[in-house]
Amino acid sequence: MPLDNRKKETVRKELYSLIAKTLTFVQREYKSYISHRIPDPCDCNPSSLHSNSATSTPLPGSPFHHFLFCTILKPEGFTRDVTMSDEEREEKELDLTSPEVVTKYKSAAEIVNKALQLVVSECKPKAKIVDLCEKGDSYMREQTGNMYKNVKRKIERGVAFPTCVSVNNTVCHFSPLASDVSVLEEGDIVKIDMACHIDGFIASVAHTHVLQEGPVTGRAADAIAAANTAAEVALRLVRPGRKNKDVSEAIQKVAAAYDCKIVEGVLSHQMKQFVIDGNKVVLSVSNPDTRVDDAEFEENEVYAIDIVASTGDGKPKLLDEKQTTIYKRAVDKSYHLKIKASRFIFSEISQKFPIMPFSARALEEKRARLGLVECVNHELLQPYPVLHEKHGDYVAQIKFTVLLMPNGSDRITSHALQELQPTKTIDDPEIKAWLALGTKTKKKGGGKKKKGKKGTEAEAEPMEATNGATSQQQD
Repeated sequence: MPLDNRKKETVRKELYSLIAKTLTFVQREYKSYISHRIPDPCDCNPSSLHSNSATSTPLPGSPFHHFLFCTILKPEGFTRDVTMSDEEREEKELDLTSPEVVTKYKSAAEIVNKALQLVVSECKPKAKIVDLCEKGDSYMREQTGNMYKNVKRKIERGVAFPTCVSVNNTVCHFSPLASDVSVLEEGDIVKIDMACHIDGFIASVAHTHVLQEGPVTGRAADAIAAANTAAEVALRLVRPGRKNKDVSEAIQKVAAAYDCKIVEGVLSHQMKQFVIDGNKVVLSVSNPDTRVDDAEFEENEVYAIDIVASTGDGKPKLLDEKQTTIYKRAVDKSYHLKIKASRFIFSEISQKFPIMPFSARALEEKRARLGLVECVNHELLQPYPVLHEKHGDYVAQIKFTVLLMPNGSDRITSHALQELQPTKTIDDPEIKAWLALGTKTKKKGGGKKKKGKKGTEAEAEPMEATNGATSQQQD
C-alpha cells in the first residue's frame, strides 16, 4: 500500500478507535444508570432493548430515554441522583501515565516473549511451518484469555498480529494456511514475528534464529548482527526530543558497516490502544520515492521498532499473491459485496476481527479462498503481502516494543540471540558512541542510584560494539 494511503488508513483507524471508546463509555454509563436508579412505572419492557425486532426501539419513558435525559441532556436545575464508583466516574488516561496501562503492556509483553520462546524451541528440521504458526497463536490466545477474567468490564485480549515464520530470503508475513506443507530444513534462517494485546495495549516482537548447532558464521551472521546492532542503536535514539529521521539514517549506517542493506518499505510504528500502526512512523530507508512526515518522539509514547536487514539489495518483491494470508479490516470502507461467499466471510471477519490483523487460517479455507479476493479488490481488507529478496540472500529481522517512560526507554520484548561470528566488526566512532549510550534517564541531584531493580532509574548497560550479538536484556 502506498505511504499516503497507509497514512490515511491509520488516521481512519485512530478515529474508529476513538468512536469505539466513546460508545463503550456511553454503554457503561447507561448500564450504571440502570443498575442504580429506582424503577419507573412508565418503563417499557427492558428485554425489548436487546431485541432485533423493529418494535425494539425504546419508547418515551423507557430506561434509555431516562438515561439520555439524566446524563446527556442534563436540563438546568436537574441533579442526577445516582451514586457511581470512582472507576466508572473517572475518565482514565489511556497512555503510559496510567500504571494500569503500563501493567497491561508489560503483561502482554511477558506473554508474547514466552510465545516466541516456545516457537523458537519448536524450530527443528522437518517441522511444518503452519504448525509453528498455530502453536504461537494458540499460546497467545490461551495466555491472554487467562488475564483479567474476574473484572466487571469485559476486556478484549488475544492475538494482535498472527505468528509469521519467514525463512531464508522470504522477508515477512509468511503464515500459511492449514493445507500448506512447507517445512524447515537444517541451516534455514528463520524469522519469527508475532504480537498480542490486553485491552488493546499491544506488545510486538520479532526474532531471527538459525537452525544449526554452534555459532552462526559468514554472511548469515552479518545480516543478523546488522539487524540486531541497528535495533540496539534505534533503542538508544528513540527517546523524547529526538526525530524519526535521525533513527532512519542511523540504522542505515549500521547496516552498511556489515555490508548489508536495510530492507525498504519496513515501517516502525507508534502504537496506541487498539492501534497497531499509528501515525508516527520511522521509515527504514529514506529516499525521494518514499517519504513520511517528520516527527519528534515524546514521553509516554509506545513504539514497535522493526528492523529488517539483508545481504541483498534490500528491495523485496511480491512473487505470488496467493501466499498472502494476513489481512486487516479497513474500518472506513464499505461496499455491497456481490458474491455470497464474500459476504459470509466479511461478516465473519467483522465479528471476529473488527480491528486487529488476522490470519486466513482462522476462516473456513474453501470459503476464504473464494471470498477474500472480492473483499481485497474493493479495499474492504488491507493485505499484508509475503515479500522476497533474491534467492540466496540472507534476511534477518529484529522487532521490539519500547515504552518511552519518564525515566527512560523501556524495552519490553526481546529474545536472546545465538552466538554470532560475523565477517565485519564495528569500527565507526559514531556507531560506537550510539551504542555506548544508556537507555535510562539519570537522576538529578545527589541521591544514590539503585541497582538491578525493575523500575529504577539506573543506567542500562551500554552495548559493546564487538560482534553485534549482545543478549537483548530487558531492564
